[in-house]
Amino acid sequence: MNEAIEKLMKPRIIAVIGASTDAKKTAGRPIAYLQKHHYKGIIYPVNPRVEEIAGLKCYPDIESLPQVPDVAIIMVSTDKTLGAVRELSKRGTAVAIVLTSGFAEHGAQGLKKQEELVLAAGAMRILGPNTIGMVNVTDEIPLSPSSALEMDTFPKGCVSVISQSGGILGSLLSRANAFGLGLSKLVSTSNEADLGLADFVDYLVDDPSTRVILLYIESIRHPEKFRAAALRAKSAGKPIVVYKVGKSEAGIKAAVSHTGAMAGADKMYDALFRQVGIIRANRFADFLDIPAALSSGRTLQGRRVAILTSTGGAGTLIADSLGEWGFETPAPDERTAARLRALQPGDQAVLDRNPIDVTLAGLQPDLLRGAISALLDSPTYDALILILGSSSLAMPDLMAGAVRECMQTSDKPVIAYVSPHAPIAGALMTSLGVPAFSQPESCSVALSSMLRASQLSTSSASTQIISSYSKSPNIDFLPQHGSLNEHDAKKLFSVFGIASVKEVVLDPAHPDLNAAKELGEKLVLKILSNEITHKTEVGGVALNVPRDDLVKRMTQMQGDVKTKSGVAIKHYLAQEMVSGGVELMLGMHKDPLGTAILVGMGGVTAELFEDHQMRLLEPGEPLSEQDALDMLKELKTWPLLDGYRGRVKCDVHALVQAIVEFSGLVAFMGERLVECEINPIFVFERGKGVKAADGIVVLK
Repeated sequence: MNEAIEKLMKPRIIAVIGASTDAKKTAGRPIAYLQKHHYKGIIYPVNPRVEEIAGLKCYPDIESLPQVPDVAIIMVSTDKTLGAVRELSKRGTAVAIVLTSGFAEHGAQGLKKQEELVLAAGAMRILGPNTIGMVNVTDEIPLSPSSALEMDTFPKGCVSVISQSGGILGSLLSRANAFGLGLSKLVSTSNEADLGLADFVDYLVDDPSTRVILLYIESIRHPEKFRAAALRAKSAGKPIVVYKVGKSEAGIKAAVSHTGAMAGADKMYDALFRQVGIIRANRFADFLDIPAALSSGRTLQGRRVAILTSTGGAGTLIADSLGEWGFETPAPDERTAARLRALQPGDQAVLDRNPIDVTLAGLQPDLLRGAISALLDSPTYDALILILGSSSLAMPDLMAGAVRECMQTSDKPVIAYVSPHAPIAGALMTSLGVPAFSQPESCSVALSSMLRASQLSTSSASTQIISSYSKSPNIDFLPQHGSLNEHDAKKLFSVFGIASVKEVVLDPAHPDLNAAKELGEKLVLKILSNEITHKTEVGGVALNVPRDDLVKRMTQMQGDVKTKSGVAIKHYLAQEMVSGGVELMLGMHKDPLGTAILVGMGGVTAELFEDHQMRLLEPGEPLSEQDALDMLKELKTWPLLDGYRGRVKCDVHALVQAIVEFSGLVAFMGERLVECEINPIFVFERGKGVKAADGIVVLK
């Protein structure tokens, strides 16, 4: 496949099907832009109504082309596109870029046409349809009608972009140009009838001109292919930055379990991105700020930042923002402070504290070079932020020159904050390898992404373990489909090695109270129903019930539940009262991205506090112990498990095993399992294990 994409990126012969003589029209622009940006290969316009376009001989049809094109750009009507694709495939063309719309984006009828398009293509690959094309900035090959190509030149760099939106591609091309950020490859995948995100990520992993991969995503159509390509990029040390649209949870149907309500579609994407090492841009502005920082090629090793400023107020803005993002701005160590003081005798400048303020000293060349050099040499700092105030704009070359000289002696990250509105000055700094930002928060985002990228490059894949349950567990007691009652749900959990609280099933017509004696004097009484899953909401749970009052409370509960739900309860659960543990929940969630395991704060407040983490399962595999432990440590409530303020530490090892076994259950049951949740699962002090106190299982 990469051979075909290589021909797409570097075609020797290009055919333009449906080319127009009017360079201002969409169909006329691809040839105009190829010529404008000095494409050195062969261009064959195809249009039966004219003999010449832009000085090039025009051919009446594909069959009459003198050579087989590597790539063809198709801009004819939807009906004619199928024939063009079929003819190009017969000729042996490697890739067709189908700009024509009217396919899957137009509903069921359009989807049928798109399927016919793929069949017509045969062995030929398709980019699109409904795409804006591709631009190879590195080799000056624009295969697109995007008006952004009206620009005379584009800064070449190491950032490549794959976008599912054609309009966004043009926007990024023009914005990057104004920002001073150099690009390498830009691809609009759009409908992805054939070639998609994963194919191009996989190609760019091996592209020597690409250091950072930028993705604009509406949805991931092939999750497993995408995951594999993203992991290849991570292993190769090429960070992927994603801007994912569609964050709103509106329209997601309420599920039976708490998990279904908490694990929305966008959170599934978050889980996938985290697992494969992708950095997510939360604002569109970050979508260029983050790759600008990463493209410098410098590695951030820690959170200590020096701020060199020529305007005191801006220095405070930066320091405040860094603090909010968890960065430190320590004062210089004594040796560095002495070097700084020696640069400017007297008290004109504040050079021995952080921010290092040269406002009163003025922008003196020797002072700037000396301060930058001292801060980059200092063992106290991991990175340097330069603040360009209004006074620096009068002498932009001064700051640029000082930076250029000093950066050659250090590999620490250096970024800039341009305090006044001065995009030209910012673009100049960015072009020098010092990413420049116009917002204080952008500096924090940039450094945070650099730190994340450095952590990704050193992290190793966690080792999978095999769950302790038999590969042929006895689950004959399960019904063919539907919701299990709580007792049967916990029986299923026990098959997979997850212990539950002690309990007995009671029939109010013939209650066997002797069976409840070993549960204690005070019990939990619950309705037992496969119709009602949220028992508390209908009055179906009572705590601290004296054992001698069980019959009376069952009668009372039966009436309350019937009034609130209309369901007649025939059986009840009497359970031991559990105390002293921390309540958590385990759940699963399925959507087109795959199946995720969720762990978080449990009980009736689970949705209220929303303290949870997710991991997607590899098909048929449980989570690893390391994944389970990492999920727990990422919870805000992790300190409650780890001995917060003198509390007894919980049995984290047993909890980790329970998470792994729960994920094994989910993996084993596969498509048969619709929903599954343990809420709460009590975690006791170290050495005393865990117990499932309630559960939901819904079978397909």
